[in-house]
Amino acid sequence: MSEAWTREEVEAAVADYLHMLTQELAGQTYNKSDHRRALQQKLNDRSDGSIERKHQNTSAVLIELGCPYISGYKPLGNYQSLLAEVIASQIRSDASFDRAATASAEMPASAPLIRELHGLMVEPPVIAQVAKSPEPAPYFVNRVPIKRDYLDREARNISLGSAGEKFILAFEHARLFASGQKMLADRVEHVSASRGDGLGFDILSFDETGKERFIEVKTTSFGKETPFFISKNEIEFSKENPDQFHLYRLFEFRRNPHLFDLRGAVDRNCLLDPISYVGRFS
Repeated sequence: MSEAWTREEVEAAVADYLHMLTQELAGQTYNKSDHRRALQQKLNDRSDGSIERKHQNTSAVLIELGCPYISGYKPLGNYQSLLAEVIASQIRSDASFDRAATASAEMPASAPLIRELHGLMVEPPVIAQVAKSPEPAPYFVNRVPIKRDYLDREARNISLGSAGEKFILAFEHARLFASGQKMLADRVEHVSASRGDGLGFDILSFDETGKERFIEVKTTSFGKETPFFISKNEIEFSKENPDQFHLYRLFEFRRNPHLFDLRGAVDRNCLLDPISYVGRFS
């Protein structure tokens, strides 16, 4: 077993990761191999695999902090407390990262054209605790030194949310049309726009047999594992209509949009953290 990473090594690895992430958020290109070679000179003979895992751990910590992450480094848990401490310290003092992350979260968006359906839909992330048990997994708080709100800011980006819904409206029309169901395709409705919010879903669509499909759209310009925010009304609606409810999660929306489909009650497909409450007096 290799020796534990020193603080100096962790600080160098985190600084390298945040440099790449800031460039990515700003729309600039970078070369991972060049970064890794430069980083290795600052480390104690760490292998490529070891550096890869540390960057994956960094992605996991950033998600806990409410930050975007590099989608090429799939989040990996079980990270050392030192890593969380160093990341929190560096992003607290990194003005360039803050500007890039804020701008990315709040930037207006427009729905891209759907050129082909093949490859747009991918498999959802697998959550082991949910997959192994029919009971919802217990809520676990992983406390970190600070919390950013970039993901919350993005979730409140009306332009991005609207663009995502329009993209799915076009996707559903194209999906049904391609399956030979032109009449059903013409009946797909953007209900959150035509009837208003509060129904518990955004798009009324159909499967190939004509059965109604209630689609809630959640859009992010960040990676596949980025958490999403969902209302109590949407959760309850999914429980009341498990055979027809679909949560379409759009990710990497600005650069290379893809989506996955969570079918049925939301609490059967992902862990739900009760992060907000209402304080009442009667």
